[in-house]
Amino acid sequence: MSPTIRHIGFLTPGNFSNDAPFEGIDATLNLIAFGERLGFDSAWVRQRHLEPGIGSAAVFLAAASQRTSTIQLGSAVIQIGYESPFRLAEDLSMVDVLSRGRLNVGLSAGVPPHAALIGDLVHDGDWQSHDLGHNRIARFAANLRGDYLGDDDTTIATPFGPQRPRLQPHAAGLADRLWYGGGSLKSARWAGENGFNLLTGNVVSGENTDDFHTAQGNLIAAYRQASGGRGRVALGRVIVPTDTAPRARIARYEAFATGRYERTLAPNGPKRTLFPRDLVGTAEQIIDWLRNDPVLPLIDELRLELPYEFTLPEYEQILTDTITHIAPALGWTPTATTNAGRLRATA
Repeated sequence: MSPTIRHIGFLTPGNFSNDAPFEGIDATLNLIAFGERLGFDSAWVRQRHLEPGIGSAAVFLAAASQRTSTIQLGSAVIQIGYESPFRLAEDLSMVDVLSRGRLNVGLSAGVPPHAALIGDLVHDGDWQSHDLGHNRIARFAANLRGDYLGDDDTTIATPFGPQRPRLQPHAAGLADRLWYGGGSLKSARWAGENGFNLLTGNVVSGENTDDFHTAQGNLIAAYRQASGGRGRVALGRVIVPTDTAPRARIARYEAFATGRYERTLAPNGPKRTLFPRDLVGTAEQIIDWLRNDPVLPLIDELRLELPYEFTLPEYEQILTDTITHIAPALGWTPTATTNAGRLRATA
């Protein structure tokens, strides 16, 4: 079965230099605007703490919403263990309103990275007594739905007169654009049972198999069964076309893939983490690899995962070659929205 991709996005790491953070953050905003001009359907950013990257997806995506007009914007992923479910819902509701309904929120549960260093700082005390699991995400989602607080007679005094209290601004529809970054069968089932869409990328748990693609196919099947066939699934792959890259850049790309190849040969660590190969080559080669990827026919949303190590010109070349040479061969065509974004960008 050949894949048919209807939605194509990209995930950018949002790197910057410690000595000049503005330049890197501004470059990432420019890259998202560049992706909109090319016709990408969505752009996603990683939220990372204690690293030279995007520490607050909400703040960054608010800025991105003002530099773009049509491309969907997403976080992949926000670790709920560092967040207040109510305050995060307030911030992201504001971003969705500013973007006019273009926000997608990807989340993950569990003990987040660097908790031993900053857990106490985030929670102003013993973070280990807090529930950092799925229930915290469920509370966040409930806040987004905008139910009124208190009973039917509860009001608060405001400059506009008595008001029934609820999270403001209320972003209608945002609760339906929540995603869970799932790498295990348990997390995929939870996402499906609780009405979340599923993000699955280049990291999965090897449960009952040593083969990455088998494990990822099982993950998607578990999600679809738990969700009753509802919900969206977005698949991530590292895709690095070389068609318009200069020779020195191609050598750099190939060295990147070679340095990560060994991890694809067997399960890694106590959680048996599995990785696929990075797709570095000509568009023709990448198209052939993707057409033979057994997971692609299971989905219709594809997300390029841009490597951490590259520069803005390299990212722009990768996005251009992908949207020009690879996406159409997978059945993708620009939507009316993406065409509108292209026309605004060139007007």
